[in-house]
Order: sequence, then structure tokens, then C-alpha cells
Amino acid sequence: MKYLILRRMVQFSILVLFSFGMFDFVLKGNLSSSVLFSSVPLSDPFAYIQLVLASLQVDLIALSGALIVFLFYAIFAGRAFCAWVCPVNIITDFAYYIRVKLRFNQTKIFNVHKNLRYYVMGFVLIFSFLFSYPVFEEFSYIGIIQRELIFGGISWLFIALIIFCIDAFFSPRFICSHFCPLGAFWALSSRFSLLKIKYNLQKCTQCYKCLGVCPEKQVLWMIGKENQNVKSGECIRCGKCVDVCEDDALGFSIINLRRENEK
Repeated sequence: MKYLILRRMVQFSILVLFSFGMFDFVLKGNLSSSVLFSSVPLSDPFAYIQLVLASLQVDLIALSGALIVFLFYAIFAGRAFCAWVCPVNIITDFAYYIRVKLRFNQTKIFNVHKNLRYYVMGFVLIFSFLFSYPVFEEFSYIGIIQRELIFGGISWLFIALIIFCIDAFFSPRFICSHFCPLGAFWALSSRFSLLKIKYNLQKCTQCYKCLGVCPEKQVLWMIGKENQNVKSGECIRCGKCVDVCEDDALGFSIINLRRENEK
């Protein structure tokens, strides 16, 4: 529960900082474009790429903000945005919790491959260029939910209900793990980030509880097989596997790049 509590604290803190004007000196804007400490620009790099493809113009301030965010996740935090920042994660986690409680977790009304998200990402970028329109950014459920929460709207409830129903009753974790083009972007960007989950085979009793809670089970292929860091960029660094492991066989680790390359 430790990392779950920490994640919720971070997610709600970000919403609070964006929502109240008294905190503008700390963080002002939204997840697409914001300013930190009244001076540091921050931009969603995936949104920025769409805007560049749509307009064929480069804004240097937005570019610098996109590079700052991109480098933070690509070099250090990996795909942590999906578990620690994105408000949709709260909805999908709750949907999965309800799904398990209702014992729907073994059934799927429809089944799609996780690689669908990469195709969606590709189509978003292609269509942004062809139609001169930032396709995902204009219709992003992430942006709609976050902006509505910031400005006190209620239409986000309708979007949240759709996401909840899809994940709870049709296909588990469909939105985040199969469809989301932003998640696909961060997965591709996070392969070589320093923050990893480290697995110790000698401590593991192979209860496989970690696989039961992981939203991206394919990244834990090494469980019961060998000592290994989770190298896949698809890991969202949520810490669920660490929280549930009673053997202390899983934990967060900052990797040594030189040692990692020697393996």
C-alpha cells in the first residue's frame, strides 16, 4: 500500500496545484502546457509533436518545455507519468479493483493485443500531419478530465464513466495498457531510463502475487527465472509488485549503466 498511497498523494497534489490560483507561483497551466516556479516551461512532448506536425511550425519555448519533460522521463523516471501523474490512472485502478471484487477478472468481452496502442500513436501522428490538426490533443480524455477537474466542470464524469465501464466490464486495463497513444509514447521513450524495478530470484518464493497485480504483466517475464531488472519501457513504475511482494524480492533501483551494458 505504500506506493499506492504515495501515487495518490502525488496525483492529487498536482491537481490541487493546478486548480488553485494561490499556487500559481509553483505550477500554473495544465498537463499539456504549464510553467513551474513562474519561469520553467513544461510541455507534453507528445502533444508538442502533434502541434509541430499539424502547424509545421516550431515554438522554441514550447520546445524547451517538451525537452525538459521528455528528458526527465526518458533518462530517469521512465513511464512513471502513467502511474504517478495521469488522473485517468485513478479511474482505471478503481475499475480493476471493482472487476476483481465482482470476479470479472477472468473474463473479457473483447480481447486486443497490447501493441494496438503503438498503432494508435502512429495514426495520431500521421493524421495530425495530414489534417493539420493535433488529433489526440484535441480529443484527449486525459486532457478533458484534467481540465474539467481544474475548472470545476462536470462533463469529466461522463468520460470517466465510459472509461470505468470499459475497463471494469469489457476488457481489463484496456484504456491504459492497450489503447492510449500517450502511454505508447512514454513506453517507447523509457527503455533506457535509470529508475527500474529490480528482481532477486534468490529471495523469491514464486507466489506470483506480483503478476496478479501488475498492469503490464509482460514486463515481469523474469519472475521465477533469473535475477534481472525490468528493462521494458512498458513498466509504469507503479510499485504494485513491490507493495505486494512479501519476500522483498522486488524493489526500486537506480541502475548502473556501465554494469548494465556489461551484462
